[in-house]
Amino acid sequence: MITLKRPIKEYEPKAVAFKQEFIENGETTINGSELLDQMDSYDEWLKSVTDNTSHDTVNPSWVVTDTYFAFDEDDNIVGIIDLRHELNDFLKDFGNSGYSVRPSQRRKGYATEMLKLILERARQIGMGKIQLSVERSNEASVKTITKNSGKYERSFTFEGEEADVYMIYLD
Repeated sequence: MITLKRPIKEYEPKAVAFKQEFIENGETTINGSELLDQMDSYDEWLKSVTDNTSHDTVNPSWVVTDTYFAFDEDDNIVGIIDLRHELNDFLKDFGNSGYSVRPSQRRKGYATEMLKLILERARQIGMGKIQLSVERSNEASVKTITKNSGKYERSFTFEGEEADVYMIYLD
């Protein structure tokens, strides 16, 4: 069982360790992290994700987004997931949510549970559907999406890799 919690200052040591595990595993991208993988300062990242939760303060080149850490029963960060309330031109292929599970915690069902919880949040704010995209080679994420009722919509190519778009209808 996991719990989704919005990032706060008190989570900084756990967030830094979470990010470091990806780096040590040779992974430079943390999907769904609102650029945690590219920020040197947790405080700057925290301000950015906090600002992006409101129409009044969202970055003009982005969309209103809720970002959550996924905590396990022992209060460790096992993943991160975001919910983008709408899609802009940049996101039209990528979708309403991205997520990552820390390397040491994969294949334990966390991603499936994280997505299930974010779908509940999407329903709460009145979204009727969620669009997700996944590289075709990412079999684990394809399973996560289909376990949460994702239906294949279309394909596209991004940076030379084939990707598929799935839709999850919430009504």
